[in-house]
Amino acid sequence: MSDKPSNFLATLIEDDLAAGKHDKIVTRFPPEPNGYLHIGHAKSICVNFGLAEQFGGVCNLRFDDTNPEKEEQEYIDSIKADIEWLGFKWAGDAKYTSNYFGQLYDWAVLLIKNGDAYVCDLSGEEAREYRGTLTEPGRNSPYRDRSVEENLDLFERMKNGEFDDGAKSLRAKIDMASPNMNLRDPVLYRIRRKAHHQTGDTWCIYPSYDFAHGQSDAIEGVTHSICTLEFEDHRPLYDWFISKLPVPAVPHQYEFARLNVNYTVTSKRKLKRLVDENVVNGWDDPRMPTISGMRRRGITPAALRHFADMVGTSRAGGVVDLGMLDHAIREDLNDNAPRVMAVLDPLKVVLTNLPDNHREVFTVPGHPNRSDLGERQLPFTREIYIDRSDFNEDASLSRKKFKRLVLGEWVRLRNAYIIQADEVVKDANGEIIEIRATAIEGTVGEDAPENIRPRGVIHWVSASEGLSAEVRLYDRLFNVETPDRGGDDFMQHINPDSLSVLTGCIVEPSLAQAPAEAAFQFEREGYFVLDRQDGGDGRLVFNKTIGLKETWTRKV
Repeated sequence: MSDKPSNFLATLIEDDLAAGKHDKIVTRFPPEPNGYLHIGHAKSICVNFGLAEQFGGVCNLRFDDTNPEKEEQEYIDSIKADIEWLGFKWAGDAKYTSNYFGQLYDWAVLLIKNGDAYVCDLSGEEAREYRGTLTEPGRNSPYRDRSVEENLDLFERMKNGEFDDGAKSLRAKIDMASPNMNLRDPVLYRIRRKAHHQTGDTWCIYPSYDFAHGQSDAIEGVTHSICTLEFEDHRPLYDWFISKLPVPAVPHQYEFARLNVNYTVTSKRKLKRLVDENVVNGWDDPRMPTISGMRRRGITPAALRHFADMVGTSRAGGVVDLGMLDHAIREDLNDNAPRVMAVLDPLKVVLTNLPDNHREVFTVPGHPNRSDLGERQLPFTREIYIDRSDFNEDASLSRKKFKRLVLGEWVRLRNAYIIQADEVVKDANGEIIEIRATAIEGTVGEDAPENIRPRGVIHWVSASEGLSAEVRLYDRLFNVETPDRGGDDFMQHINPDSLSVLTGCIVEPSLAQAPAEAAFQFEREGYFVLDRQDGGDGRLVFNKTIGLKETWTRKV
């Protein structure tokens, strides 16, 4: 256990342990497998698993699989992979609410026997009318006073599949006049003829989340059931069920503020729409706020966990600036990403004073401050590529405004020679297709001679030994801070420039053996990650994680 609590939840747990309320802390992370996890879930994972780690307890992974209409095995697999990638391990085997369907059914029967639940025939629309409003009490269902015997018979027949979907539901009998809408006879079971990914066709009735949640916690011995604040009004219902049933343990629900980030939507329904309407290329598109998408963009587990720590855990809500995540990403990659050179818009330079077969190899550090990241070999040949933006034929440009290569002047190639641009070769349209230059002897690793003043330092790659690559430049998916505020259709705020694909890029040959998902700093360009898929022809594909500094500007 750490010496000092890090948030109010940690303080609560520390107090509970000190008071002897619990011998061991058990938390749980209970995602519904109806989509991929997003950045908000990453925060919740860090909270639940992090608190268990901090206090020497355990955290269960339990899939809230009570709605088979929207759930898929693909989502289950992705959720497991996300948690493991973040560096956490759940206790024992993954659990499912469906593991407890039999027990939950028996407890529903017990509620009926005790007069605390009844079978209702109201349609969904009728039930909403009877429920009342925030300012007006609801009305009792006309089926609320059915006898225990009739309710038991109808509920068993619901289970046996004798009624159509939506024809009946099982509801708790609490208080239709309660100021808390969640206590106005909430639904415990609905009829759904849908095969379940875990239980097959065993059941045609499925419990509601509110009924299953607390009881599943109790079955698993969860001590601290940690939710986000939108479940605060559900806590009285959570406690009501616990008090009415012979549960093996008494868990308690606590709430913290959910993570809201600007320029982002995190509703699974909305994220699914982006996927279904091909706005993005799947749930793991690097523009998506899903954990899978952030992973593919090159954000590391360490950066996400650091971001969660920076945001903190409290009951105070608010919107977090995406720049805070950007800071965590840059801080992590600056310390840990090896350096390489890549030319994204190649312009050939021919060093005319070198022989055609000239080849040197320069050994340079993998990272300026990390000897443990080793060294890499840079082949230097007569023909190289530089970035097109690093050359200008206008010799009148001031050195202050343009610190790169200018016709008739010098520039240093990073880790190599100082060169002088002598002439340009253009095509029929006047486009520069080649620079002819001179390599200044004796300037590798040495200061420039007194009579030579290079404007600056630029990167380069050997033309004959560089590797072909595709580079995907990602920007924010939305161009307004709150894409779905005030009932706006978030789809109207898609940033049309959120993806640019550059083909014909050239990267240094040291990247030939780079593993998938390896992150690098392309010197002077930004941070990039090797995609797990190649370009279809063996061509390397790199996704831009983030620039060396913030360059995104609000587009209105």
